[in-house]
Amino acid sequence: MNDLVTALRFALEKYPASTEVVSIRDILMDSARKNDKRPAWVSVALPDEMVKALRGTPRPDEDLLLLVRVPKDVLTRSESLIVLPNEVR
Repeated sequence: MNDLVTALRFALEKYPASTEVVSIRDILMDSARKNDKRPAWVSVALPDEMVKALRGTPRPDEDLLLLVRVPKDVLTRSESLIVLPNEVR
């Protein structure tokens, strides 16, 4: 998990123009909530090359695809001009 966070942080800081960020709401095709017969699921629209990369053993030449959740309180803090002590590095 830490390797994924490190990779994401590096991509966003050093290569923001090459890093794609899309809200799942924008690519959502279908969804269903969990019930007794099956788990919850979502269907999203992705380019074919991304879909191919999701199955099988990861190869070193493939892009990294992540699902990242940003909590609501973090979004609220991102719009604030006040810097809290734990936000200073």
